[in-house]
Amino acid sequence: MTHWIDDIETLERHYGTPGEAARIKVVRALTPAYRAYIERARFCVLTTVGPEGTDGSPRGDDGPAVRIADERTLLMPDWQGNERIDSLRNIVRDGRASLMFLIRGSNNAIRTNGRARLSVDPALLEGFERSGRRPRSVIVFEIAELYSQCARALIRSALWTGPDESEGLPSMGDILREITEGGFDGASYDAAWPARAAKTMW
Repeated sequence: MTHWIDDIETLERHYGTPGEAARIKVVRALTPAYRAYIERARFCVLTTVGPEGTDGSPRGDDGPAVRIADERTLLMPDWQGNERIDSLRNIVRDGRASLMFLIRGSNNAIRTNGRARLSVDPALLEGFERSGRRPRSVIVFEIAELYSQCARALIRSALWTGPDESEGLPSMGDILREITEGGFDGASYDAAWPARAAKTMW
């Protein structure tokens, strides 16, 4: 491949000037309208940065994915996971983070960039308790900028209106068996997953 763009001046000349809506949409704290989106969002993607590179992690809940502490602060409980803690390692070592919120049926994605820290404050953990279980930690996210994302990507992909395209995809057990060249019992993993997930959702 050739014809690389290697400097900002060339990049900006190639793409031109953003329109008014793209320029004025960025805010430094929650507005009522942006708050409405975030309070409704049950799913978001957490992106972090660390020495090894970047990490993107899907986060979701059966209610809002984050709790709003104030106009500049979001709280995200870290529920049961696979114990890799890649995102959490990055937060401890770097702190730069982003969130992208998606709401089923809406073609608008809401994005925020800022810094994150981990808290294990007992009172904070207790505030998220459900059925006797508490998150292992809470990600405290400080908003630096907040804005909506152009809807074209979700419209083009027909994410909410297109047909179910998951039929025939390999299962996670299939993927693990392939990676280990048959050394991992993928069928048993797949069979046990629904019950395991039900017991460890929170």
